[in-house]
Amino acid sequence: MNLELKRIIDQVSRDKGIEKDLLVGAIKDAIRSAAKKKYGPRLEIEVEYKDETGAIEVFQYKEVVVEVKDPHQEISLEEGREVDPECEIGDSLGFKMDASAFGRIAAQSAKQVIMQRMKDAERDLVYEDYKDRKGEIMNGIVQRSDPEGIIVNLGRTEALLPPMEQVPREVYHKGERIRAYVLDVKRQTRGPQIILSRTHPQFLVVLFEAEVPEISEGIVQVLGCAREPGSRSKIAVSSRDSDVDPVGACVGMKGARVQNIVQELRGEKIDIIPWHPDPAKFATSALAPAQVSRIILSKETQSMEVIVPDDQLSLAIGKRGQNVRLASRLVGWKIDVKSESKYSKSLKEGYLSILSIPGVGEITASLLHEAGYSSAREVAETSLEDLVQATNLTEKKAAALINAAQEMAKEGGLEAPTE
Repeated sequence: MNLELKRIIDQVSRDKGIEKDLLVGAIKDAIRSAAKKKYGPRLEIEVEYKDETGAIEVFQYKEVVVEVKDPHQEISLEEGREVDPECEIGDSLGFKMDASAFGRIAAQSAKQVIMQRMKDAERDLVYEDYKDRKGEIMNGIVQRSDPEGIIVNLGRTEALLPPMEQVPREVYHKGERIRAYVLDVKRQTRGPQIILSRTHPQFLVVLFEAEVPEISEGIVQVLGCAREPGSRSKIAVSSRDSDVDPVGACVGMKGARVQNIVQELRGEKIDIIPWHPDPAKFATSALAPAQVSRIILSKETQSMEVIVPDDQLSLAIGKRGQNVRLASRLVGWKIDVKSESKYSKSLKEGYLSILSIPGVGEITASLLHEAGYSSAREVAETSLEDLVQATNLTEKKAAALINAAQEMAKEGGLEAPTE
């Protein structure tokens, strides 16, 4: 029996990667627990394990007293001196117990404690193995689906692909292989929970890192990504080497590299865009394939008005506004797309509204318009300092213009230009 116990401990330690001391400690705890269940919680015992033989020895300690009230914890001086002739009142004497006396209770307790310690140790090992793998792509096999999401078998443990991290219209069946981005690893009482995602923009970035050597080598950088999972994505790239075309590197020979990623994302369209530090030039590329006529920037509000030829308007906006929405996310600016005819109309209406301010002639109206004031309302809402700085008008003239525009506003004579 002793050798059998030693063999079990050695095998469990080797197969499960759990330290021997942890298993031996579990067995000692189980025997202490069983002894106290049988003889009372105040029982004082010590358990020893002999690693060479696998033998377990249990010692019970009793206090030497004048009058014995609890024979499980106390012993008389007379009985004590039969064991140790030199013992005195108050000494503690150890007696070897028969470990088999605990029978089924000890065995069951030991089994439960060992199983629990094994589970705890396995959970800790799994957590330690996966905690630093956030941001990686992992391969797994679909195990099952439940209300919480798709359960994916990663080999050593299971992971969860929640509904909100699943691409719309993607369907996976039991036993099917799946690749996903490790979004988070949480330590929980029931074990580590690994959260996967196929919708996160970073999933696309890491796919490109795996497919394009120039990205993994640091020659090409991914500087932005915007996704509408399952439909369309835009990714911005830049090169640290003037001889390397970042877009061409990502597309690959005959489009092979990007096509591999498109297949992994089950047909999601991917636009690869050259990054540019100038927001206007970056936005022009991001709105491709639409052509851009001009861009008016507002750095204060981080917004831009993009003017496109009339026949390019629907292309620039995209189906249900998708193209301009993704471009806006990629650039990080609010983008408002207008056709040339609509923009010309609003310019004309704005100019006419400025011209309608009392005391303003064509020369002053043109001056205000060229200074960036697109309507009488903007003149009414500007500050004296800004107007003087933008137009070089005298403070007296500028103040008179603002007052006149504000009077028009009070009378209800200002209308915003037609959108």
